[in-house]
Amino acid sequence: MEHDQTPTADDSTPAGSAILRAMRVMEAIASTEVPPQLADICKTVGLPKPTVFRILATLEAAGLVGREPGSKRYHCGRRLSALAGNVLLNSPTRAARHAILEELVEHTGETCNLTIPNGNAVIYLDRVETAWPLRIALGAGSSVPLHASASGKLFLAHMPKRSRERFIRQSPLVRHTRKTLTDAGALAAELDRVRDQGYATDDEEYLAGICCLAVPVHDPDGRVIAALAMHAPVPRLPLTDAMQFLPAMQLAAEAMAQTIDWSAT
Repeated sequence: MEHDQTPTADDSTPAGSAILRAMRVMEAIASTEVPPQLADICKTVGLPKPTVFRILATLEAAGLVGREPGSKRYHCGRRLSALAGNVLLNSPTRAARHAILEELVEHTGETCNLTIPNGNAVIYLDRVETAWPLRIALGAGSSVPLHASASGKLFLAHMPKRSRERFIRQSPLVRHTRKTLTDAGALAAELDRVRDQGYATDDEEYLAGICCLAVPVHDPDGRVIAALAMHAPVPRLPLTDAMQFLPAMQLAAEAMAQTIDWSAT
């Protein structure tokens, strides 16, 4: 007779225990602002170092976690970040999020989107286009660089200082337009301003003739997990004029935060 071996959270359960342990390790890495070291992860999950090390090696080989260059700290891999994005992209609350974007587009008259960070880029989770003929063709799933986008600069500004400095030092700051910030010092100063003022702008830094305004979406702990952004052609809505919609965007971002089940992401 076969016995029921339904997986549980108990590490002593034979069936599924390896998967559950791996999940706990990934959760430990994803839940910290500063990438943790092996000892930190062991303390969080309550497992011995040899066990955690083996799990990390498997997850790293699968692209689910990675190690920072020149250090022993672990961070979420691109595959895990993409999984998190797909969970949000296809979640049951997408209709509610889309409705908020639609209302904001109706109010501003310009294209609005919801984004999350993924490695060195920003991914569009959802987007509502304006009815104007002149608009940008970037649908859900598209990505733009962190250093040359309003949402990206917002995410960089709220990274832990060490991670932000490492990004500026090690990442290629590719020039997309004549206004792209490719100087490390200038970008660092811009990120300090973004953090202080609570919003970010893209003044034709990714696409010539297009400006953008982005505001943060906070999780229950106050962390910036997503961003709400508005794009517009400069001839139709210069960046200085776009600032009039900042209060409406901040209210929409607060409403957006209520639609996301952060415990499931």
